[in-house]
Amino acid sequence: MAVFWVFIMAVAVGQRTISGRVTDDSGEAMIGVNILVVGTSTGTVSDFDGGYTLNVPEGATQLQFSYTGYERVLVDLGTTNQVDVVMGEGAILEDVVVTGYGTVKRENVTGSIQTVKKEDFNKGSITSVQELISGKVAGVQVVPSGEPGGSSVIRIRGGSSLSAINDPLVIIDGIPVSSTTISGSRNNLNIVNPNDIETVTVLKDASATAIYGSRASNGVIIITTKKGNLNHKLGLEYNGSVATSSATETADVLSADEFRGLINSRYGAGSTQSNILGTANTDWQNEILQDGFAHDHNLSLSGALGEIPFRLSGGYTDKDGLIKTDNFNRLSYGINLNPGFMDNKLQLNLSARGMTDKNHFADQGALGAAAFFDPTQPIRDEGSPYGGFFTWVNTDGTPNTLSPSNPVALLEQTDNNSTVNRYILGAQIDYRLGFFPDMRANLNLGYDHSKGEGEKFIPTNAAFAFYNNGRDENYTQENKNELLEFFLNYNKNLNTDFGLDVMGGYSWQHFHYDNFFVATDADRVDTITAADRNLREYYLLSLFGRVNLNLFDKFLLTFTVRRDGSSIFSEDNRWGTFPGAAFAWKIFENQPGALSELKFRVGYGLTGQQDLNRDNFYPYLPRYSSSTPTAQYPFGNTYYTTLRPEGYDANLKWEETTTFNVGFDYGFFGNRLNGSVEYYERKTKDLINFVPVAAGTNLTNFLLTNVGDLENKGVEFSINTVPWRKGKNQWTLGFNGAFNHNEITKLTATDDPNYLGVFVGGTGGAVGNTIQIHSVGHPANSFFVWEQVYDAAGVPIEGLYVDRNGDGVVNNADMYQYKKAAPDATFGFYTALDLGKFDFSAGARASAGNYVYNNNLANQAIYGYIYNSAGGGGGYLNNVNAQTQALDITSPQYFSDYYVQDGSFFKIDHLTAGYDFGGLGKTFTTLRISATVQNPLIITNYEGIDPEIATRDINNVVTPGIDNNIYPRSRTFLFGLSLGF
Repeated sequence: MAVFWVFIMAVAVGQRTISGRVTDDSGEAMIGVNILVVGTSTGTVSDFDGGYTLNVPEGATQLQFSYTGYERVLVDLGTTNQVDVVMGEGAILEDVVVTGYGTVKRENVTGSIQTVKKEDFNKGSITSVQELISGKVAGVQVVPSGEPGGSSVIRIRGGSSLSAINDPLVIIDGIPVSSTTISGSRNNLNIVNPNDIETVTVLKDASATAIYGSRASNGVIIITTKKGNLNHKLGLEYNGSVATSSATETADVLSADEFRGLINSRYGAGSTQSNILGTANTDWQNEILQDGFAHDHNLSLSGALGEIPFRLSGGYTDKDGLIKTDNFNRLSYGINLNPGFMDNKLQLNLSARGMTDKNHFADQGALGAAAFFDPTQPIRDEGSPYGGFFTWVNTDGTPNTLSPSNPVALLEQTDNNSTVNRYILGAQIDYRLGFFPDMRANLNLGYDHSKGEGEKFIPTNAAFAFYNNGRDENYTQENKNELLEFFLNYNKNLNTDFGLDVMGGYSWQHFHYDNFFVATDADRVDTITAADRNLREYYLLSLFGRVNLNLFDKFLLTFTVRRDGSSIFSEDNRWGTFPGAAFAWKIFENQPGALSELKFRVGYGLTGQQDLNRDNFYPYLPRYSSSTPTAQYPFGNTYYTTLRPEGYDANLKWEETTTFNVGFDYGFFGNRLNGSVEYYERKTKDLINFVPVAAGTNLTNFLLTNVGDLENKGVEFSINTVPWRKGKNQWTLGFNGAFNHNEITKLTATDDPNYLGVFVGGTGGAVGNTIQIHSVGHPANSFFVWEQVYDAAGVPIEGLYVDRNGDGVVNNADMYQYKKAAPDATFGFYTALDLGKFDFSAGARASAGNYVYNNNLANQAIYGYIYNSAGGGGGYLNNVNAQTQALDITSPQYFSDYYVQDGSFFKIDHLTAGYDFGGLGKTFTTLRISATVQNPLIITNYEGIDPEIATRDINNVVTPGIDNNIYPRSRTFLFGLSLGF
């Protein structure tokens, strides 16, 4: 006891007590600032008033003050015992990057990670997060949708799968959300109002994404929403806009007079074809398209209630589509609470986000019908029993089912509405252990619930539903996503030369889907489709860990591992292990002279895929399906429901993707010029593929199984610079590019040189026609066609193709893989100019080497389709493409490579100008007005409506590069107003 008390007294004599207060540059107290005696483990945190008291051991010379998102402050200890510190706000969030289960300073990033901040988002009439980052991140391709509130297609470094989903994993405030879009919704990400988003972070390589394991093979997008700030005063903000949109292009078809001239010249005056011409002059595309009007309003209240920072927001969006009757309407709301307790040792982030999404869907079949319908016919016919619309009829007066439907009737006689309610609740509880301040415990809870309801009604007098006595469809779908995650994190600078950050945790996630569908005729008498209820669910269990090492603040090492178990696979194949590792060397950092920063990065990792893109969540199990009422088996006068066995693969397992990444981050002239250059290789094995199987080997002729390998390799670069700066005035420029090569390296269990591949990419003509193929040695979705022969004038000769194998006959053996849908290179460009209160910004994108199958031209530039005598009653007429006479083709030539056209393009996404009036009296703290032109210019040689094509069907299957009456893109003029109170 005597020795103990002597020791305690000696320690006490060697210590002194330092106290003080920490504030930001506005003078507000900062709570929870970490204060550390440099070179020791002694430390504390600031209290609610920003104050602190700390016993400093003898020999200590410096205190370090740090707070997430702020610059670290080092203070030399002199003889005073009062140390007050001001932490500047200039670097809030700018130098901190969100990663999986944490954050890291930008200079300490080891993987391929890029963040787009709110001030850099794209401008315009934007309803979803995908549109905010289009063209902003090298290697991230965003193909927008033309419909209001529609879902864009995102590809990060090309697709790593063939039949499984290629969408990236999306995480909203720590909650991984399902890629499944609920029935009645246009876009799974409409839950997040773009005005509520603070940052969007993209994780591209496996060293960064491996911490998410089984769902990260196609990259990760982390969405962080805005939060309140205890150090800021209470503020109310309004952001609103009004916009008008019009179609940039329409199908190039013959006018009424041109069509009459063609009929008379080809068939002669007085012919059957000439006699059924009408007297009207109808521009059918003009009749179904409109100038869409949109308005968007957003209110947010942020600040603090006592010691609880909060942000409360609400938004309303109403947007008309370019097709008449098409409308998207959304009411969104959100609240974030992020208080700290126990001297900020306990931090809570509580969030609730929701929306009510109402849609009136236009029948998009009207686009194709408008291109084909005879322009000499009127819209309406007073004597028509089919709602008063002109209709091609048979001799007996019934509708001719082979003819195109009246486009206006398709819109006006289809009442298709839906309502989607969705909310996401999240709670992140972070506790820094009082007895062990370097250790944090984090509990993350999430609940994502959505319910979609809709009805589609077509009356009995609609010609296009005449033989079904109209149509009445009703559906309901309810989705649930439950999340529980817990992890421990130990972070400590053991000394000035060694920093250690260790994290390990557990994750449980449950996805549940319940959908119901029934369809009857419009009189609700005869059931057309039996009531169908589909209950599905699956679970994901995971263990994960990460170690970050910082040696001499120069060498950085990251090791991650995740072990995932998915109920989608059998017990024998349920678990997969996904490791990752990365190394970075900060060669130069904050150096004077021309080269101010240079960092070398290299990473390698393994990720998985289990999102099968199928209604059946258990494809490894044998199962039976019951027949629908229209397929029941008659036995006497009684009809019986039958059961049929379905195909299955009991050995189905994880699809695995390995990625190697090497890159340099650089900065010149004090980072006035900065960017990165990277090279990557991604190789996927055991592809989850939907392939044909030999008859008798299974209970189906197509099976979902593991077969094949795929690889992507490429180079990315980004350049950011500030060419001119004077005071607060400056001009910024940014440019990025990505080059990607995609190739299938294996498609069969054993080498088979005679195996052509998997046919995909449905197109026009006969049912089952496909124009694309997955083949070994070629990119995915390559076009599979005949090589066209041309005359001296460069016009394709009908039915004449190259005998490529030289056997003297042209047949299917002469078809070949020609070009592909994915681009060789994509580019993004942005610029911004700030001149006092005036600002201007612009964004643009380019794509090179992407090819498009012009299905509209292949279907419509054909003489043989002008007149069809089927059905009697004189037959019917179809309009044709304006190139028909120049091409002089009588019969369809669907598989000619002539229709595979270069889709390279350059697009300006937006031009925006704004003026900031600043404060306006005592009422407004800020006032800004802006004007934006969206999609003002496109430069391309493609002959169709738009070369940027990737369509997504109701099963979430994306087909790239086939132009088949896509929803037209709009040119939008928008005026915005921002107010602060």
